[in-house]
Order: sequence, then structure tokens, then C-alpha cells
Amino acid sequence: MRRKLMTALNTIALLAVASTACAAEGTGGDVVSMIAIATAIGIGLAALGCGIGMGFGLRGACEGTARNPDAGGQITVTMLIGLALIESLAIYTLVIDLILLFANPFL
Repeated sequence: MRRKLMTALNTIALLAVASTACAAEGTGGDVVSMIAIATAIGIGLAALGCGIGMGFGLRGACEGTARNPDAGGQITVTMLIGLALIESLAIYTLVIDLILLFANPFL
């Protein structure tokens, strides 16, 4: 199953890049459209990774509180700090994507 999934993802990636690789010299519009696609993929992956990380953190906090209810306050504070740090990674990715879109250093 994993091999088929990786094969399908590689095929999709190669098909997406093939038109750019075989194209003649383009204008600046090609660069802008590829940057737009890259920023969309980047923020999507950042949101996915941060969501998974937040889920694991929340699960661990819930399990810790269930095992030791007296430590619930300390666990909650630590969990909130961790969630804030994870969310800062998504915001950092958003800032990088906005810089690429609007202050485009490649043009």
C-alpha cells in the first residue's frame, strides 16, 4: 500500500513539473505562478504538520491528566506553551509565504 501511494505521488509530482522542464524560456509570469503553487503547498504542509503535532500534544496532556488529576494544572500550562510554540511554526511559514508572494525576491 505504501509503495503504491509513493508511486502515485511521484507520478503526480513528475507530471506537474514536466511542463516546466520542457518549456522554452518564459516570462516572469511563469515564476509567479510557480511561486504561488509553492506557497500553497508550503502552507498546506505546515498546517498539516502543526495539526498533527497539536493533536499528539493534546492527547498526551489528556492522558497525563487522566493518570494524575492532581497535576492537571501544571500539565495544562505546559500544554498551552507547547501549542503556542507549534502554532508559531505555522505563522512563520505564513510569513515566509507572504514574503515570497508579495516581496518576490526572484523577480
